[in-house]
Amino acid sequence: MTEIIKETVTTQNDDSQTVVTTPTAENTNPVMATQVKIAATNYQKIEYLIYFFFGILDILLAFRLVFKLTGAGTSSAFVSFIYGITGLFILPFEGIFRRGISPGIETTAILEPATIVAFFVYAFAAWGVVKLVRIFSGEQQ
Repeated sequence: MTEIIKETVTTQNDDSQTVVTTPTAENTNPVMATQVKIAATNYQKIEYLIYFFFGILDILLAFRLVFKLTGAGTSSAFVSFIYGITGLFILPFEGIFRRGISPGIETTAILEPATIVAFFVYAFAAWGVVKLVRIFSGEQQ
């Protein structure tokens, strides 16, 4: 016959968050009955915010690229909004490569290499900023 032991384990991590695990009476298997409360640290929250904002920027740049390639007209408020917001972010990369222009019957498709370069630069910038946050947090890598 097996012996049933009820045990409560209390641990405290670096941010003074208490985690309590207690097997319940119905389920005496400690693996199945363990309740763990996990919360993100402040530095992890900062990392999530950085990735979120740079992710939004990359999505907007992707919309710009697709709209320019398909020759979307600026008469649409949404297209004008995307062009207006992303125009500031691609400005540092204008002139690196020439634009590819393909005139069509009704629309003109434009390949903007500046948008592609900006997309990758901002993605790497987000990664680099998050790495710096991790270094300053003192978190084990």
